[in-house]
Amino acid sequence: MSTLLPFHTSILNEIYDPGTSDLLILSRGLGLRRIICTLLKIYDSPQNLVLLVNATQEEETEIGEELGIMGCRRPGLRVVGYETGTSRDRQDLYKGGGLIAVTLRILIVDLLQSTIPIDLITGIIVMHAERVSPLHLVSFITRLYREKNVKGFLKAFTDQPEHITSGLSPLKNILKELQLRRVWIYPRFHQEVKDTLERKRADVIEFAQNLTDNMNDIHAAIVQCMNLTLAELRRSKVELDLDSLNLPAAYFSSFDHIVRKQLDPIWHKVGPSTKALVRDLGVLRRLVGYLLVYDPLQFHSFCQSLVESTTSTNSESGSGSSKSQWMLTDAANIVFQAAKRRCFVDVQPEQGEVIDLDDDDEAWDAVFELEGRPSEARQSTNKGKGKATGKRPGWLPKEIHPVLEELPKWSLLAEILEEIEVEIVRLESTVSSRPVKDSPGTNVTLVMCSSTATCTLLNDFLSSMDNTRPKGEWGRRMMLKKLRSWIWWEKRRKMMQEVIQSANSSGKKGGSNIAQEMVRGGSTSGNGNEGLSEAMRKKDRERAAQAASRRRVRGGAPVNNSGRGSAVPRDTPAPGASTSEPGFGQTISDDFFTTDNVELLSLNDDEIELNLMGNMSTVEFSAEFDAHYGLLFPPQTVLVRAYSDDTDDRMLDEMKPRFIVMFEPCMEFVRRVEVYKCSNPGLPVRVYHMVYADSCEEHKYLAGIRREKDSFERLIKERGSMLLPIIEDQRTAESDAIIKTISSRVAGGRRALNLVPSQVIVDMREFRSTLPSLLHASHLLVIPATLTVGDYILTPEICVERKSLSDLVSSFNSGRLYTQCELMSVHYKIPVLLIEFDEDKAFSFEIISDLKSYAKTTNRYPPKKKTTGNPTEHNYTSPTIQSKIALLTLGFPRLRIIWSSSPYATADIFNDLKKDRAEPDPVKAVATGAEEDPEAGAGVNAAAEELLRSFPGITVKNVKHVMSKVNNVRELCEMDLVGVQGILGAEPGKACHEFLHKGEGGFRR
Repeated sequence: MSTLLPFHTSILNEIYDPGTSDLLILSRGLGLRRIICTLLKIYDSPQNLVLLVNATQEEETEIGEELGIMGCRRPGLRVVGYETGTSRDRQDLYKGGGLIAVTLRILIVDLLQSTIPIDLITGIIVMHAERVSPLHLVSFITRLYREKNVKGFLKAFTDQPEHITSGLSPLKNILKELQLRRVWIYPRFHQEVKDTLERKRADVIEFAQNLTDNMNDIHAAIVQCMNLTLAELRRSKVELDLDSLNLPAAYFSSFDHIVRKQLDPIWHKVGPSTKALVRDLGVLRRLVGYLLVYDPLQFHSFCQSLVESTTSTNSESGSGSSKSQWMLTDAANIVFQAAKRRCFVDVQPEQGEVIDLDDDDEAWDAVFELEGRPSEARQSTNKGKGKATGKRPGWLPKEIHPVLEELPKWSLLAEILEEIEVEIVRLESTVSSRPVKDSPGTNVTLVMCSSTATCTLLNDFLSSMDNTRPKGEWGRRMMLKKLRSWIWWEKRRKMMQEVIQSANSSGKKGGSNIAQEMVRGGSTSGNGNEGLSEAMRKKDRERAAQAASRRRVRGGAPVNNSGRGSAVPRDTPAPGASTSEPGFGQTISDDFFTTDNVELLSLNDDEIELNLMGNMSTVEFSAEFDAHYGLLFPPQTVLVRAYSDDTDDRMLDEMKPRFIVMFEPCMEFVRRVEVYKCSNPGLPVRVYHMVYADSCEEHKYLAGIRREKDSFERLIKERGSMLLPIIEDQRTAESDAIIKTISSRVAGGRRALNLVPSQVIVDMREFRSTLPSLLHASHLLVIPATLTVGDYILTPEICVERKSLSDLVSSFNSGRLYTQCELMSVHYKIPVLLIEFDEDKAFSFEIISDLKSYAKTTNRYPPKKKTTGNPTEHNYTSPTIQSKIALLTLGFPRLRIIWSSSPYATADIFNDLKKDRAEPDPVKAVATGAEEDPEAGAGVNAAAEELLRSFPGITVKNVKHVMSKVNNVRELCEMDLVGVQGILGAEPGKACHEFLHKGEGGFRR
């Protein structure tokens, strides 16, 4: 773990005091996890019980590993999840003290059931404080914690100031929910942070790479489409915050969430054109991002999918009303045409001239290698000095001339890596000539990019790069492989469409199955351009059968024993993937499995290793092993990695690279490099920062910096002017709730002492929702239990089953709601169905049609089905949700329905229903329906229960009753007739006793 910087020490000095509770807001990339781990290490002791909450599973793992590096290993950070035993095991774990990371739902249940000793909790550390709201589970935990522990600390952390924007005075709301009164704000422009990071700066070289002409045309056209879409959205008759409807904001993924959140209350009233505009903004944002990340063939395939999806949608709907408006503009045509020009150009057949694929020997070698043909075959197609003649490869259609434009950053990255290699050699020669210590750090070159897909693409480019070609064509081999894969997929897709169309036109069924069989590798008729030849397919089948019978050799791959090679067919990848289709992919040498080595297949691993050493010399074997599994020299090691969270800090500290290449700009990683350089002042660090000039990549990077700066300024201003929140004493609120008002005509009423606190029994599964938290906030005692009937027990007579809109629709479709209502009607006098809507959405059933998962079965006005003249075919209209609810009320006349517009309204309704009524009994609520539930208690003694149910007179309904009266089956068998009848009744008891003692009646299941 790196040493703490001065501003880290200042922050810890402010917040480490166990007698205070604080909120820390820090800029991203400045080492928030380092501060949290140091704070946890301070309190790592069996005498302290510190809980880490609201962390993701990955964060818990990373924090545990960093604490182990810092020396907190016995026992270190322990994680309490759903697989952590019973409540008794968790109780023992809590009593042992130390550092514990626990999920929110488990912690809430343990706090309510007193599994965890609340008064012994030293403190709680809350991560992602920007997510805290009145409906968040952390607010529930804070209230439960402060009810019985006012001395322990609560420290919250966040590095996402942009997310603290919702509502009026968002910072004050977070402090109120966490019951905090102190907040510390450390932006990048904080004076202490600025002085620390600018004292030791890394050597930064910035590269502003220009886009190609085609990419410039596409980029300008997409930006124009985004501006037109935003203008149309402004002109729509909806109430939106126009300040947020600008182009820099539309570059971020949060833009869709902001616009949708504003439209959610009226979403069912918004016209289809406005909804399409909101959807198109997300598509255009992804499209402009893919332009700078995808290779040309991937980008062209994505554009094709957009066009085809719109075409298929219009054909199904029968009109063009649902087509995106931006696709009807001239700018969209520029995008699609330029995307195609980057890949290939069409050649008119009447020209009659043959265009060479390439005039380079190595490129032809790569083509023949892809075809599985020996490189000597190239000589038959070349003339003179190896130049290609008019003969074209069979897989390339005659009407296509490949262009295969490469991304400009690829060649720039190769030049940077070459410069780094030269610099490493120079530094090593300088150090070796002087008798001084080696400089700190390693020669591993770190290349950082935005995603794992980009990592894969860069790995393919660097591994197949040919710098003997002109600049801009260094990745020609890789692009040829991708082009062949794309052509293969295009032909399969077209044949599949033809089969489906012919099957639909002739009225046959199963056209799609035929097409799918073709895609999986079925043969096609025609010339060599239409598919694999019969000989090639036969050869592939033989190799597949041979590979299936092989034994895997130690090391994970076969070893080459000769210079010959054969292609192993692989699964066909998607267009643009790094691997190729069967017969077209890269060759994998498997000459070890020849007829000379067949006897090795029956030997074990040690014998195979000995035979290998006997068949080949030690030098040859070492060379083969080092080529595939040996260690690389540091100057040859290039690590391509995607940006992550605070895990990158530990990666930099462990690797200590001197050279870092930022293939794509990232504000957070720039700060991580600054912290890394200041933590290692003697380490020379050089950073190559790459960005496309005048592109959305540059605009988004600068806009992100401005957004964070504005967010910090807004928070600092709010902190300086806000009033401290008033924290309500929960113990005073509970004492007020104990006093119960009894209405009476005598003297206008009186107040009496309520001996039993007002309580509600909640099913364990309901703690996923926010309603239990709001019930507790309304001064109701929440008792968690495992209920068989209902979700909430308000009184001995009122049982409530809560359904959200999506759950309501799925329950109707599966029939589960009917069973639940039937059980409630049997066991409770007043069964209630609660239909709860979201707070920020419309209080209307019309929004059900917008739910993606259920729109097909719940449309209010479903389209009429076209008939084909068949008298047995009828128009079927699926019932609406309203009609299903009407049928449900007819089936259960005593069922009551509560319509709630939000969880807040539900909490108020529950309090009104509980007025002047008796309180429920948790023991009876848990036992209700359990004797009729065949799954209740399943797994405890399943074998004995199954044996009992086979006896005459014992059924599913009374088996639980029998198990509660006897300790084991032997005790039941030794009872007399009167005892058995006392448990089962007269006739069932007689039948069971006669079966056990006289063998009459036989087994009955």
